[in-house]
Amino acid sequence: MIEFDFGTVLAQWPMLLRGLVLTVILTAISAVLGALLGTACAWARLHGGPLLKRGVGAYVELARNTPFIIQLFFIFFGLPSLGLRLSVEVACVLAMVLNLGAYACEIVRAGLQTTPKGQLEAALSLALTPWQTFSRVVLPPALARIWPALVSQIIIVMLGSAVCGQISAEELSQAANLISSRTFRSFESYIIVTAIYLLLAIALRQLLYWVGPRFIFARR
Repeated sequence: MIEFDFGTVLAQWPMLLRGLVLTVILTAISAVLGALLGTACAWARLHGGPLLKRGVGAYVELARNTPFIIQLFFIFFGLPSLGLRLSVEVACVLAMVLNLGAYACEIVRAGLQTTPKGQLEAALSLALTPWQTFSRVVLPPALARIWPALVSQIIIVMLGSAVCGQISAEELSQAANLISSRTFRSFESYIIVTAIYLLLAIALRQLLYWVGPRFIFARR
């Protein structure tokens, strides 16, 4: 008869806590910077010059059509050959930001393209500058329309941070690997970490659904 011993795994709670904290930090930084990058790229694809549009389009296609782990390896193992050596944490954040930025670009662009023409004409009649039109008239309603899709993509990137353990980042999945190797309780280790990821994803979704309407695209 198989006997489960979750207590042995839970006794390693300091390691689990460190992994959880790093996962949360990586997610928080990459979510903010990735969303900003995606918004800037979406504007560039709609309103930028030909060269800017092509450059941003190439970045989006490259990031969206290559595996995240390959992007991570290129940044951490490939860039040092060009003289740019990054710490594990910085490499993880950079990879997550670039990955999220590419997907957020297309999500935000879809929202911007659905802006009613009447809103633009109203902004023009009020003599608003292009920046005021974009930041106050176009962007907030667009974010409201695409917020669920953007939240889902942020959660996907958070879950994708599990591969950061492949470059020895001490995030949650790496903590599970270490605990499993020390206690020989692989099933229990991964069950517990799976439950933590599930709760983290649910909490993040609820937090973003609460933050968005109140602070990101609140009606003034």
